[in-house]
Amino acid sequence: MGLFDKIKSAFTGTEKKQEPEVSKVSEISEDSEVSEDSKVAEISEVSEPTVAKESTTETISDKPVADPYEKGLKKSRVSFTRRLNELLANFRYEDEEFFEELEDLLIESDVGFEATMYIADTLRYEAKVQNMRSMKDAQRVIVKTMVDMYGETNPDHHVFNENKDGLTVVLFVGVNGVGKTTTIAKMAHQYIEKGQKVVLAAGDTFRAGAIEQLRIWGDRVGAEVVSTKQGGDPAAVVYDSIEMAKQSGADILLIDTAGRLQNKKNLMNELQKMKRVISREIPDAPHETLLVLDATTGQNALNQAKIFKETTDVTGIVLTKMDGTAKGGIVLAIGKELGIPVKFVGLGETMNDLHPFDTEKFASGLFKELIAQTN
Repeated sequence: MGLFDKIKSAFTGTEKKQEPEVSKVSEISEDSEVSEDSKVAEISEVSEPTVAKESTTETISDKPVADPYEKGLKKSRVSFTRRLNELLANFRYEDEEFFEELEDLLIESDVGFEATMYIADTLRYEAKVQNMRSMKDAQRVIVKTMVDMYGETNPDHHVFNENKDGLTVVLFVGVNGVGKTTTIAKMAHQYIEKGQKVVLAAGDTFRAGAIEQLRIWGDRVGAEVVSTKQGGDPAAVVYDSIEMAKQSGADILLIDTAGRLQNKKNLMNELQKMKRVISREIPDAPHETLLVLDATTGQNALNQAKIFKETTDVTGIVLTKMDGTAKGGIVLAIGKELGIPVKFVGLGETMNDLHPFDTEKFASGLFKELIAQTN
């Protein structure tokens, strides 16, 4: 059974839909004021849009979320559903202008070029083979193709690689302003809530304020922070953090890294140096290298992912601020064009809202109304 049919069967009652898991965690915001210093970050030829400096002034409070995927993807779901239905109202399978408009809609939704061409070509083929005439038939082909593509590019759950025999080391990479420090704090808090000991490494010694921000979050969530002065050697911080984590019997070490390096060569050299230190001290580490991307930047996030893929061995992606964008198709573009699994998604401003990526829940939250309309 394809992912589309599996989700639709849940709507019709033939298969019980699994309730989303809810963690009892705390509130923390990713949003913050824009600073002049954080407006541009250059990695090779990629120019980053204006970004927000991560805030550390938010209060922390429990706030349960009943249906995080449906709530967090509402903006994308409402926008895409409305625009697709408006387009399909003028469906004419023999009119190439219609297919061009469909391609424009998908591109604007950050589905990506390869996925867009596949979806449009599938509809062209099915329209001719089935002699398709109705809007409902066209809608079903488009939605089914997109949903099943989510299942193919991000199948089931991607296991987070934890070291069962000792310290788990997670390296976080990504440009400034994407929510990297906040993501580290959220993940640390969730592990601490489970009773595990967490150490944070302030490896971003390049950006002014980065070390202090991580120290503040460490104090708030109850995690030890290893740091040095601004401009210090990140690899030395990594080494010291590993030593502290070992001595204190920590379970998880989360390492922040700089996001504003001058070019790809600097980025590659810095990350490779840090990885050499890690693997020398702990074989098979880092166990995860997570690239943090801001979903609201759309195509620019995809460009960033391409650069980081060239410079380091990214094992998974964290998509932050999914609730703040109407372009949920970025997950499809990443899977289709890069083959890197999305492992976590940020679906809101609370600690509840950093979730392990679940393909079925994501596709359902994004296409719920459209799937229901295909009945």
